[in-house]
This record gives sequence, C-alpha cells and structure tokens, in this order.
Amino acid sequence: MRDAMLGLGKAPAAPPADTLATDFTRALADFDACRYASLAVRLPRLIRAGHAHTPGGTEDDYKRLAMSYLLATRMLVKLDEQQLGWMAADRARQFAEAAGDVLAVAESARQLAVLARKAGWHGEALSIALSAADHPDLRDAGRAGAAVRGLLVQSAAYTVARRGDRDGMRELTDEAAAIAKELGGATLVRDHGGGFSPLTVQLHRISAENYAGDPLAALAAARSISLRALPSVERRSRALSDVAVTYDRLGRRSDCIRTLLAAEHCAPQETHARPATKSLISSLLVSGPTSTELRGLAVRSGVLA
Repeated sequence: MRDAMLGLGKAPAAPPADTLATDFTRALADFDACRYASLAVRLPRLIRAGHAHTPGGTEDDYKRLAMSYLLATRMLVKLDEQQLGWMAADRARQFAEAAGDVLAVAESARQLAVLARKAGWHGEALSIALSAADHPDLRDAGRAGAAVRGLLVQSAAYTVARRGDRDGMRELTDEAAAIAKELGGATLVRDHGGGFSPLTVQLHRISAENYAGDPLAALAAARSISLRALPSVERRSRALSDVAVTYDRLGRRSDCIRTLLAAEHCAPQETHARPATKSLISSLLVSGPTSTELRGLAVRSGVLA
C-alpha cells in the first residue's frame, strides 16, 4: 500500500472504467468480510490503476479513487498505521473535492477526525467532525446526506468520550440515534464507515460508553444488539471485540476470553491483525492464569511465538 501511494514500482496499464468499478466493489466486499489477505493485494492495485485514470479523468474517475483512498484509510486506521492513514485521508479529500462528491468529502472529514482523535488532538477532531456535519451541502444531500451527518455526529460523540465527558458523549450519541430513527431501520451508505442505522449507533455506543468510563452501560448497549442483524462480518467482529473490552474492564476474565474466541471464529484475520485486540490478548497473558484456549489465541495472533 505504501509503495502504491508513493507511486513506486511499475505503473500498470489503465484498465477500463467498468473493470475498476467491479474491482472496487470486490475490495469493499473483502473489507466487509474481513478478507484482509485478499484486500492487501486488491486495494494497492486499485489505487495504482485509479491514478492511471485520473490525469484528464472524469468525475467518476476521481470519485472512484476517492472511495478507494477512503477504504484504504479505514484499513490503515484499523492497523494503527497513522502516517499512511493521514496521507490516504487527505488524498481522499482532494479527489472527492475534484469529483464534487459531497458525501465522499464529508466521509474524508470523518476519517481525518478519527486520525486527529487517535493523535490525541481532541479539540481539532471535534471541530472537524461537527463542521463537516453542519455543512450546507451535506444538509442538502437527502437521506444519504443525513446518514453521513449521523456518522459525523457519532464520531464527535466518540471524541467527547475519549475526553471523559460522559454527558456530552450521550447527548451527541442520542442526536445520532434520532437521525437514524428519522431515516427508518434500513442501513444507509453501506460504503461509508460500515453504514448508518439505529443498530450501528448502538454498536458505536458500546465503545463510547467504555471510553467514557461506564462499562456497565457499554454492556447494556451490547445486549440490545443482534449480531446477525449487523450489516457485515467486519461490524460483527468489531462488536465482539468491543464486548471483550467491556468484560475486561469489568474484571470478567473468562467472559472476555470467550468473547475474543468468538470474535476470532467470526473474523480470524481481523482478530489476528488488529493491534488493539492483540494488546488485549497480551494483557490477559500477564494479568492472570492462562489457559490452552488463551495461549492458542495468542499464538495464532502472533502475540506468542
């Protein structure tokens, strides 16, 4: 991915636009299904090919490259590769603006807010998310625009949670929930952050309550979610990982390990690759008695040799 973003290596011949559209659909499906080994091949190739199309390209060419960079940003954030994440998110913003794609511009702002939050720049992260949510163009973009606005408000809530402001987090999360309720029960903007619906707001609430310091509220939010109803394997795995963190904070060690194993069963490549999950596994190894199951998980995740 780094070489593709830096333009290193032999540039490919530009494939037809319809082939690129199909390749992006497959890359998004790989991400949603946590098929990261496949995505690691497909996504850099998609970005190289996208750049081959953009000199003098159409709005569709720029939009497709923006969406490819947004998908790359989501993966890089997941892997805690912040330097490349910043580059990918900024390129997504530039290509989205070139395409005149209001939704992709807003989603690139959300990803920049995520990266700012991870860097500890909470004030900047909050400003980026809320400014994008209030942009007039987004408010004029219909139901999809409202859904992306909900995702931005949700991101702002998570940033407030990181600052320990439980009341502010709940106020913003309730605002996102109200937007989702107005839009009905369907999952909208599936290719933006995993989609937006009342269910995905509840999923967000698990980690937000954890970071705001109330794991019991996080567990209550988790119990209101049907894993099967979540829109992708990636979202189900994320839910299980968040529940495992909740159990760890409540001191429920055996439930934490059981939930991590369930997450691995759901999406092994996600569980084995994500640094946050590997860190939790490492802490479990040193904080209490180990078991065959825990040690096996640690080996498969590369935590133990």
